[in-house]
Amino acid sequence: MKINEIREKTTEELNAELREKKDALLHLRFQHAINQLDNPQKIVETKKDIARIMTIIREKELAESKQN
Repeated sequence: MKINEIREKTTEELNAELREKKDALLHLRFQHAINQLDNPQKIVETKKDIARIMTIIREKELAESKQN
């Protein structure tokens, strides 16, 4: 997921995307634990996506509080 794509989304959309990514990470970890995961790099990519989303959410919160 590109950072520009994330920045264009609203906070509600980002929170929904964050929940989806966290669920996906949980399933990837289960698959990895029982050796059904073909590409373990998906775990790393998902974790980075989660971090990117959380960063943008925080940036939006700070920008909002700065305006008030």
